[in-house]
Amino acid sequence: MANSTVLVEPPRSIGRVLPAWRAVLVILEHFAIWYRKGWRATVVSSVLQPVLFLLAFGIGFGSLVDGGGRAGLSADALGGVPYLVYLAPGLLAMSAVQTAAFESTYPVLSGFKWQQLYWGMAASPLTPGQVAIGHLTWVVARMFSSGAVYVVIIALLGGVAGFGIVVSLLAATLCGAAFAAPTMAFAATLENEGTAFASYFRFVLIPMTLFAGTFFPVSQLPVWLQPLAWVTPLWHGTELARGAALGTLSWWPALGHVGYLVAMLAAGTVALRWRFVRRLAR
Repeated sequence: MANSTVLVEPPRSIGRVLPAWRAVLVILEHFAIWYRKGWRATVVSSVLQPVLFLLAFGIGFGSLVDGGGRAGLSADALGGVPYLVYLAPGLLAMSAVQTAAFESTYPVLSGFKWQQLYWGMAASPLTPGQVAIGHLTWVVARMFSSGAVYVVIIALLGGVAGFGIVVSLLAATLCGAAFAAPTMAFAATLENEGTAFASYFRFVLIPMTLFAGTFFPVSQLPVWLQPLAWVTPLWHGTELARGAALGTLSWWPALGHVGYLVAMLAAGTVALRWRFVRRLAR
């Protein structure tokens, strides 16, 4: 008997398609049920890590800065506030970006390859585009909730200058979302892990967290390096979050930062939806 190959079609959605808002709620419910059982695995990266950064740099390293600028940062460069207060909103934005990176890489590949939960969703009254938007919405919810916990902690440590920190939380979440959407679109192109994610963390995430204004003003960088910081979403998010927290944010710069992040989020969302539709409907 001649060998024959049986081609198995990917599961397709049957029945009526859910409205977009209800589809997002269903997907959020799925991830929330999972997270209720596995939240402990994310505490270190989403909450404990930025708190350790705050303690090490804001209080430890900050004692050198506040003690006369011996670390090369003057009071004028910090806006006349203690280094802990200066650093806290920057770490809030950095924490959102790091959460976005971790939640938008391996979990997305897992949804296609290992757990294959996307295929199950696509076999229900959910479209591939709804699956993409629903997962992105969950990532945004994760960033906001983790950021809210972090805001409470920095308030207890004395790193909050006023109620503007609430706006900082929104700015940090927008920053993380602008980074998460294209990252998810990138992850959706991968068939295997390989070294793609390791390279992404090493050459994109880590340099961005170090040189996008989180720990010191971008003006302290060499002139030729400053434009590279300006094009990163973290710099825009940090400027928004810090300006809101310290009460130094002007309207026109704020609109420019928001416009950049919204445009990046919109472009990333379009790419993300297109990649999910192409992969789940093929």
